[in-house]
Amino acid sequence: MRLLHHALAVLMVPVMAAMVVAGGRTLKGSDSVVTVDQLDPGADTMAQQAAGTVPQEPATSAIAAPQPPKPHSRAIDPEIVAPPELPADGLERVEPREPLSKLALAVPPKPKMPDDWNGTKLFQPVAPAAGLIEAKGYSVAVSGIDIVRQDETCSEDGKPWPCGVRARTAFRAFLRGRAVVCTVPPQGGRDLIAAECRIGKQDVGQWLVENGWARAAKGGPYIEAGDKARTAKKGIFGSAPDLFGMPAMPAAPGPAPQAPGSILEEVDGVLKPADQPAPAQ
Repeated sequence: MRLLHHALAVLMVPVMAAMVVAGGRTLKGSDSVVTVDQLDPGADTMAQQAAGTVPQEPATSAIAAPQPPKPHSRAIDPEIVAPPELPADGLERVEPREPLSKLALAVPPKPKMPDDWNGTKLFQPVAPAAGLIEAKGYSVAVSGIDIVRQDETCSEDGKPWPCGVRARTAFRAFLRGRAVVCTVPPQGGRDLIAAECRIGKQDVGQWLVENGWARAAKGGPYIEAGDKARTAKKGIFGSAPDLFGMPAMPAAPGPAPQAPGSILEEVDGVLKPADQPAPAQ
């Protein structure tokens, strides 16, 4: 009996193996049919690649190509967004509405000036040229005149002379460090300002033109004074100043005596004290 059981067991092994293979090929269900090929779709492909029948794809083929960026703008219906077209002859201009408050009618405030303001005092003025004044951060050009530059030269009988330097010297002597009152704003600036100036009751521009140290500007208030100075040959309209009687310039000092290089000197191969210069009296 045991031999018979062993024989049946040996015969059942291949039968069961055949049933397993047949059952793996087709699994019947109530709703669908699933095959082994569908459970592992890459198995056949790998087998074909191993056999050399299917060409292998490059490793980079699985990387998707970059897609172009999508525009952020969107289409707008011009009939909805655009203003409606109106006939030109149908427009009518109307008066502007009244302001909501009286503050809208206010004008910008004027710069506040002192009640007794009659100019700005410039202390310790400096004159770079005849008619130019610098003080307290101001740079003022006296109005109504044509300033004589420092490097200007004039000629009398064909002989040139530095009238610009002479006019500046005369103007500095007139100022003498006194305070000058000019019609400039209380707050100074770095720009050159043309303004009327005076020292006490003396008009600075009038003094310059009357004495010939400046020319009267065309259309200015000093035309008549300028004509009189030109006729009288004053200032820059005259000749070079006479320097006769002025003290002569001191002579240039001579070279200072040089100190000896050593207090000893060699005489016949013997070092002896050198002659020292006498002390200055």
